[in-house]
Amino acid sequence: MQVHRDLGQLPDFHRAVITIGTFDGVHTGHRFILQQLEVAARACNGEKVIITFDPHPREVLRPQDRPIHILTTLPEKIALLEQCGIDHLVVVPFTPAFAAMSASDYISDFLIAKFHPHTIIIGYDHRFGHNREGGLELLEREQARYGYQLLEIPQQVVHDLTVSSTKIRSSLESGDIALADELLGYPYFLSGTVMHGDKMGRQLGYPTANLQVTDSRKLIPSEGIYAIRVQLAHETQWRNGVMSIGTRPTFNGSDLRLEAHLFDFNGDLYDQVITLQFIAYLRGNQKFNDVNELIAQMDKDSATAKEILAAL
Repeated sequence: MQVHRDLGQLPDFHRAVITIGTFDGVHTGHRFILQQLEVAARACNGEKVIITFDPHPREVLRPQDRPIHILTTLPEKIALLEQCGIDHLVVVPFTPAFAAMSASDYISDFLIAKFHPHTIIIGYDHRFGHNREGGLELLEREQARYGYQLLEIPQQVVHDLTVSSTKIRSSLESGDIALADELLGYPYFLSGTVMHGDKMGRQLGYPTANLQVTDSRKLIPSEGIYAIRVQLAHETQWRNGVMSIGTRPTFNGSDLRLEAHLFDFNGDLYDQVITLQFIAYLRGNQKFNDVNELIAQMDKDSATAKEILAAL
């Protein structure tokens, strides 16, 4: 897959079959659209082209809103789309000037001038241009003038999929990892750098890797205890472990911490970037009466996580 970030240096696409969107999460609903892209490109012997945006349009259009928590960073999105067999990914800088473009100019000066599309595939509710004034109806009216084919993903199909990035975010924020992973089509993951902590976990017999997430916009799941898989830098295999996301209420903590304990691992992970997959939500955080009670619960959590992970 070729990744293009400069709109002034795009190649001459061959019978470009394009679709447009943020593709946050590259979830099962997105993959349905990518299947339609594959079928249409094969039918016309064309190239599969995805147009996406960075940063997320909501960060530019509604900066006053609560900061959006993304499911995939741009490098993660690129990696996931590459697995889908896309020919070209065009990352468009989403700026106030781009957002202010009229819907007609968006079609003529952006879609047609830059991509010369053979086919455009969009959802029934796709909006574009200043104040989101353009949509399917405008693309249909301009179809004869510019000579592209237009394929709509109908409302009923979209609703039947019942998949959206918003629904996945809500599931992760409520601790419903099982539903989030099902909608994504893969385990939710995040990456971060292992930082020095106060080594409290080591004193309890559970040394942990304290994670600083690489991108502050990345969604962190609900506070609680999780069964996880961990991939270390420069390794291809996944290791099993358990993770705590929370403020450590037993020790009257106040700052949110992401602490991962890897089973049967004694190495030094400081300053390494590691990737975590969330496999199952085990329980919520709670304050224990003393350290011994906490350790007993950690023993139970580890045993439960090992059982879940062994069944994968």
